[in-house]
Amino acid sequence: MSAYLGRRMFMFGSATFLTQLMLFRRAEAKLLQPGSAVPTVDSLDIKVLMDGSHDIFMKPVGPKSVRIKRARFDDYRRTLHSMWGLSLALESVAGAETRRVILDFGYQPDALLANMELLKVDPAKFDSIILSHGHFDHFGGLVGFLQKHRGVMKRDLTLYAGGEDVFCERKARTAVPDHFSDFGYVDREAISAQQVNIVKCERPTVISDHAFTTGTIQRTSFEKVLPNSMVVSGRIGAMNGCDPALVPGREAGKIVPDQHIHEHATCYNLRGKGLVVITSCGHAGIINTIRQAIEVSGVKKLHALVGGTHLAPADSDYVSRAVAELKTFDPDVVIPMHCSGLNFIEAVRQQMPDRLALSTNGSEFTFGA
Repeated sequence: MSAYLGRRMFMFGSATFLTQLMLFRRAEAKLLQPGSAVPTVDSLDIKVLMDGSHDIFMKPVGPKSVRIKRARFDDYRRTLHSMWGLSLALESVAGAETRRVILDFGYQPDALLANMELLKVDPAKFDSIILSHGHFDHFGGLVGFLQKHRGVMKRDLTLYAGGEDVFCERKARTAVPDHFSDFGYVDREAISAQQVNIVKCERPTVISDHAFTTGTIQRTSFEKVLPNSMVVSGRIGAMNGCDPALVPGREAGKIVPDQHIHEHATCYNLRGKGLVVITSCGHAGIINTIRQAIEVSGVKKLHALVGGTHLAPADSDYVSRAVAELKTFDPDVVIPMHCSGLNFIEAVRQQMPDRLALSTNGSEFTFGA
């Protein structure tokens, strides 16, 4: 290839990337301004579309502050798919207005799509879609979901992601030292092909007038990111991968332990009750996440902590301390999901037995009116 042709191809690729970035900015982020009031909702319904297990014998018991419903089906030949990962359908009501969003997309699209059909979740009604972080078990079903349902969804659809780090390529450790296997990356090109806007939420952002994100979660507690994936910064083709210049402390091409710099949590302010904080995976730490939600919202009361806490790999002292500090926020409800671990569930049961509600695939949790 001639140097001239090489320069032409580079310029073409750069122009393509810049054009796509302009497409991603079509949707203006509604930032949560310091000192301004966060949205308030009257009720919030959380339906578990995808989690690691479906326990048909789990009873709908828990604190009085949440109503719990377990999935049952008339056709005995059909049941929910269980797969490592998480996906939640969120429906909030404020006055006469209802908003619906989907948070994360599980590991594979076929399982997600089948569960949505069984649970009678209508993709046409989603106002927005949210991705918590760049792990395959949270974005693996995203592109297939869009390919199946984008035609019936709202024309001006936005994906809210935490920041550029979400799009970096992930690697998994192997048994061989310094050797890593692929763990995927969020396919911006495929998302763009489905005419979906992308908004990066490094700063706290209002979503569909009802929810808000924490923005980048500050690390202020004793918590640390427990071992998980590895991550590498750099471009993959014209659109995919991530720009190291937009990820603090990153060097292009260097594989480093994943700190999930731009993971964010999704939150609601429930009228008269306080915050519902949905951690998804909580790699940044549940205490850090709750503190961030309180700081950006100005709402001091934690009503519920919902989602993964990534404490399954932690030792007992670490988990006990995390739950003890969680207890200081006096939550009314704690609903562990996904990567929380039996150790976390047991620690909550020991320290806050009256606050614990268990989750399984197809569960529905309703807060408020």
